[in-house]
Amino acid sequence: IGGHRGTRTSSSDGGQLSVAAAPVDEAATAASSSDDQQIEITDVNSVKALSFRQLQKACVARGLPAVGNTAALRSRLLESAGLPDVSAPSAPASAVNGSDDECVPDDIEFCDEGDPDFEYKSLVKEANELASLGKWKTATRRLKKLKKRYVTPEKRIPQETYIAVLEACAANRLHGARASEPARKILEDMSEEGYPIPSGLGNGCIVSALGNGPGATHDGFGGVDCALAMLAALENSPEGSSMLTVDTYGKVVSALSSDGAVDEALLLLRAMVVEHSFTPNLGTFDDVAKAASKDGSLAESVLQVLTLTKAAGYELDTIASAEAGQSLLASGLIAANQMDNVALGLRLLTAAAKAEGCAPDRGDDLVCSSSSAAQRAATLIHKAAINKAVEDGGWKLAVKILELMSERSLTPAMSVWRKVVTCCAKAEKSRKATALLLDWVQLSKDGKAENPPLSVFNTVVNACEICGEEDLTVKVLDTMKETHDTEGNIITTNIALKRLAKLGAETGCEGIIIGMLQSGMEPNVVSYTTAIPPSVPVQQSRRILLKHTNGSRECAHEMSSPTSRRTIRHSRPA
Repeated sequence: IGGHRGTRTSSSDGGQLSVAAAPVDEAATAASSSDDQQIEITDVNSVKALSFRQLQKACVARGLPAVGNTAALRSRLLESAGLPDVSAPSAPASAVNGSDDECVPDDIEFCDEGDPDFEYKSLVKEANELASLGKWKTATRRLKKLKKRYVTPEKRIPQETYIAVLEACAANRLHGARASEPARKILEDMSEEGYPIPSGLGNGCIVSALGNGPGATHDGFGGVDCALAMLAALENSPEGSSMLTVDTYGKVVSALSSDGAVDEALLLLRAMVVEHSFTPNLGTFDDVAKAASKDGSLAESVLQVLTLTKAAGYELDTIASAEAGQSLLASGLIAANQMDNVALGLRLLTAAAKAEGCAPDRGDDLVCSSSSAAQRAATLIHKAAINKAVEDGGWKLAVKILELMSERSLTPAMSVWRKVVTCCAKAEKSRKATALLLDWVQLSKDGKAENPPLSVFNTVVNACEICGEEDLTVKVLDTMKETHDTEGNIITTNIALKRLAKLGAETGCEGIIIGMLQSGMEPNVVSYTTAIPPSVPVQQSRRILLKHTNGSRECAHEMSSPTSRRTIRHSRPA
């Protein structure tokens, strides 16, 4: 932002843009310039059809200054294109008539004793009367006639007349924004004449020109371009931007954000905070951040909005107590996910959790549930954090993040549950793994998650066996039977064989093998090597295998091979 109030100089083209319409970086300016170069200016009407921002960008594309009101911008473009400037007032009719050389007899002398300014004064009086009656359309026509026919450097339209007609236009919210263009012209004329503009009247016109339609229009009238032109006129008035209120700036920023002009909205928001030391409402910050997060490619802009929020005096740890603050943090959460910045996303949620005044809910819970996009971003951020913790072997961190997901009303996927439970089991934290598994089963009963697969039960059972938690082993097996209506698969049976073999229960091991065969479950090599006691010789173990496999020579041959004999010797439980 340059030294001129509300303007920024572009280093690439030498032009200037109003702070309310300038792109944030030179790349955006170059892109807009290339678009304007495609617009061929062939006549005056093609210039008149351009909006305020298009006029500014067209001036920048042609290396012309882009500051000033609408008429000044049009004049520069017309002059550069070699077209006549129809906006310039023509010479008064009296001056034209006085230049005619009429044939008058020498002996006759004409003496005009009438008031030479009669028509001028009559039009001024008529405009004031029409404005007092609220007839703003006819009053603005009288002003246009005055400016075109009678205004000279020595004879100007009185300030009182401008204000009277402007007040008539501003009534009833610019008459539903239908009087936006006449009001803009009056403000620009007053600014050119150096007349002071009443603060309330000027701010009211800008706010009333903004609506909820496309381009911030109201039934096709007014709009953000009209409001920006008014804003530029007030900034160039004698009192300058000091007469503009924070609410007026905020309305224009929100309108720009709704129109998709995120760069321009961010530039104006920065000017509010940095140059004017304003403290905009949280809703203003939220509008810009929300528009930037929806774009998908402007995540950095969201971070700039959060930085400006802190610079304006807000604390991220407290703004979640307001609805606009929750939405702002949600936009930051979406941007963090777009940038794959897991630490930033978790930091924003931690800040939201510290906010007071959200009871009975939590601030972080409200942020995550503020929109479907925020909920998705929060889920992905937690999932990425858990994956990182599991890769690093940090089971405590993985469990903590999983618990935070539940507190923030986020539903972990089955893969997330499995990774955390497996991480605890590998760390030989059997009690924590069992507790997580039981919580998972309860959520599946409530319809909030899918049933844990058998492989997860087997992993937890194995961890319990390694840790010597026999009671937990039985509890997990009972839960598995209740959940899947089965005693388990071959892996579950092998874990049970391992436990009995450690206890020296040879008869129990043999009973399990017999039960597997009777149920149609084929024992594998691990089953037999675990069930046969270490003291049994290899030849005797072969006879035992033949006995239990009903003479299956194929299995006996496999178990009597040199590799299997070494496996039997070295892999039996001690």
